[in-house]
Amino acid sequence: MSGIALRTQGLSKQWGAFNANSDISLNFAPGARHALIGPNGAGKTTFINLLTGGFAPTSGQVFLGDEDITGLPQHVRVKRGMTRTFQINTLFAGLTVLESVMLALCERDGRHRVWYQTVARQRAQADEAMALLAGLKLERDADVVSRSLPYGKQRLVEIALALATRPRVLLLDEPAAGIPSAESAELFEVIAGLPRDVTVLFIEHDMGLVFKFAERITVLVGGRVLCEGTPQQIAADQRVKEVYLGEAEHG
Repeated sequence: MSGIALRTQGLSKQWGAFNANSDISLNFAPGARHALIGPNGAGKTTFINLLTGGFAPTSGQVFLGDEDITGLPQHVRVKRGMTRTFQINTLFAGLTVLESVMLALCERDGRHRVWYQTVARQRAQADEAMALLAGLKLERDADVVSRSLPYGKQRLVEIALALATRPRVLLLDEPAAGIPSAESAELFEVIAGLPRDVTVLFIEHDMGLVFKFAERITVLVGGRVLCEGTPQQIAADQRVKEVYLGEAEHG
């Protein structure tokens, strides 16, 4: 399975008679910028929760590279290289941006028990944290308390915290939600520019952002895969126009 960063095989989730996800089999290539779209209630967030271990599947499997991770808990999946963004305004709201990222790095390296040491004594983590922030255009905000940042920049800090785990696969559930359109375009410019050793799977309702930044798109409807393809193929697919794009165009 070399050449596949993440795949699912017959992944399904039921609650009683309700099928949230049904028989989803998808492959995500290394370095992909892959969007997951669909109407409200299509099962997109459920799918992300199945990938990360937030929900246990009713049936089916999840593979990270060649490894079957279906039975692994969330924190072990993070260690294996699968990360989703966190709500930093509840996790590290009182810390500066630099302190937040350093704490994530220390946790990754098993050094969280020596967090009481000063930043000067944690030079390696500080240097790595600043490099991460520079890559996300956040270096000027390093000493700003996280909760005082504009919401768009808070979302970038969430991504910095996720990248601190050195993920092979990064999962983003509506990263632009609640962000003004000008800021959301900047956010996606940064996401698109992430290192190519990181596979990015994102859920997004803004079709302008999806068609500009995704390289492949999977459409979910009613918990099932309707189709998958390039942005050009998806835009031209009559089924997608009928069940989703037409709906989006008309509100």
